[in-house]
Amino acid sequence: MSMLPEGYIKKKSRTIPFGYRESEIKGYLQPIPDQLEVLQKYLKAVIQQEASLREAAEAVSVETGRKISHTALSKMLKKDLWELLPNEYEKDTEGNFVLNAKGEPKRKTGRPKGVKSNYNFSKAQRRKQKINQEKKNLEKLKKKVAYKETKLKRESKVIEALEKDNSNKVVTTEDLDSLTPSVQETLQDAKVIFHPNEGPQTSFLAADEKDVLYGGAAGGGKSYAMLVDPLRYAHRKAHRALILRRSMPELRELIDKSRELYPQAFPGARFREVEKVWTFPSGAKVEFGFLEKEADVYRYQGQAYSWIGFDEITHLPTEFGWNYLASRLRTTDSEIKTYLRCTANPGGVGAHWVKKRYIEPANPDSSFIGNDGLSRKFIPARLNDNPYLSRDGIYQKMLESLPPTQRKQLLEGNWEVSEGAAFTEFDVTVHVIEPFQFPFHWERVKGIDYGYASESCCLWGTVDREDGTLIIYRELYQKGLTGDELGTIIGNMELEDPFSVPGVLDTAAWAKTGTTGPTVGETLQKMGHKLRRADKNRIQGKIQIHEYLKTRNNGRPKLQIFNTCKNLIRELQSIPLSKTNSEDVDTHASDHAYDALRYMIMSRPRMDSPLQRMDDYKRNMFEPSDSTFGY
Repeated sequence: MSMLPEGYIKKKSRTIPFGYRESEIKGYLQPIPDQLEVLQKYLKAVIQQEASLREAAEAVSVETGRKISHTALSKMLKKDLWELLPNEYEKDTEGNFVLNAKGEPKRKTGRPKGVKSNYNFSKAQRRKQKINQEKKNLEKLKKKVAYKETKLKRESKVIEALEKDNSNKVVTTEDLDSLTPSVQETLQDAKVIFHPNEGPQTSFLAADEKDVLYGGAAGGGKSYAMLVDPLRYAHRKAHRALILRRSMPELRELIDKSRELYPQAFPGARFREVEKVWTFPSGAKVEFGFLEKEADVYRYQGQAYSWIGFDEITHLPTEFGWNYLASRLRTTDSEIKTYLRCTANPGGVGAHWVKKRYIEPANPDSSFIGNDGLSRKFIPARLNDNPYLSRDGIYQKMLESLPPTQRKQLLEGNWEVSEGAAFTEFDVTVHVIEPFQFPFHWERVKGIDYGYASESCCLWGTVDREDGTLIIYRELYQKGLTGDELGTIIGNMELEDPFSVPGVLDTAAWAKTGTTGPTVGETLQKMGHKLRRADKNRIQGKIQIHEYLKTRNNGRPKLQIFNTCKNLIRELQSIPLSKTNSEDVDTHASDHAYDALRYMIMSRPRMDSPLQRMDDYKRNMFEPSDSTFGY
């Protein structure tokens, strides 16, 4: 290669150092003399203690128009001086440094070019020049003293203010950037209670959207961020936050961490053990609670919160509890913005609705508006986002030793895999079919699982007389229905059927515990629905569903579902096994359509049609003793 132009350096990484830019020579960077001159000027000022790193960085950024941080300047100062100030060292004709006896680059001596000598000045003139120089030096010293005095005064004011201010407000990066460099230096040396990790944790705490999910791999710092985020308004009296987990025992770790953090951040904060509530000096409160059952949300009825967070929200089987809590989000303080915040790892009984609510509508780290009009964002988390856990690699090795499904969820933050699915043989391409018009005379049956606070589900099925395949062709999936309302809706939906469809109903709907009035089952019967009590054997019912999902010799399973029955399909795809009984499904998961299907299959639906049964009945009514004469 021909000789490089003076000052060109080899490109060592993607990052282009300050004072250089891409050149026409591939692999080399071209110097920007103006920027390098300004940089060297202020590096000298820092070396001579005429300016701080932050002041020098700010001055360089302003004069060059190219941003440089005080951290970058600090790294430069750790290099040898001839690398920082190459123009002050002698070079040969090829541009290489001339070395001295110690083997180091030799510094230039003598007067710079273009400066005249004073050898021809008179003695009097030289004395005047010396006096003027001494005056200049004195002025410089005075400026230094004045600068030091001003700096000391500012720092004294800051320290005095910090000692007097007991409000303990949360200080953001924007607040720090708005301060003078000397104050910033003072605060840098102060004790910092919490500093977020760069990346997702900072994005989560800075997010302005109403409803945010911080989810993904384990160890990303999600739970600690959940404790810190509600402190943003802890200096305001009207602020009231609620931190939730699925059960009270799961709150212990969060409460223990809050005992370490909150009293340091807000001296005087008190924790009431019985109520599980922190009260801050301003009067603000942070409450810990749980939602073990969906009915637990009514414990917060009538309450108002300005911030609500749920740690590990995939432990909630349905969206109902989270939606209900959103209705409790309000404040009387116009300076407080209300927020919904949640964290999660992939998997769990509620992974399906969490994924649908936060992950599927938009790309990660992108803000979007949900169907309910709330602004939302999904912020993915990875283990390497937390330098304290990822530094030694031990925690990562523990996650790598997990089974493949859990490893993908907890190490990679993968939301596409399903953990411990009860029906792994369920295949959408095999068991889900397009709707079609089936014959009038096929036998039809229905199964009903009733709920009021949770969903009621009614499934309609028909049996293919050729091979006995049970086809689910219709579903009703709705909550908040009384017996009369459910009966009316079912009746209207069965207007498409040629006759009233018989079926089975959850035995709980027939129970008269604590009442003498009509049950839901009796109400449905009075409305003309032909129902009997369902067989609720959970283990045998699950086994029968496995039998129906098997593919037979003819290539067709014994159970197929119209693709319009979305809730049944979703539950068969995602319902997990019970953690306490591997022979059953997790009863905390969404299982209403699954239960209705189980009741229907356990009712042993018949293949013969009503017309065939009527013909058989007529044929057996009269049997002549004499076949010849017919009597």
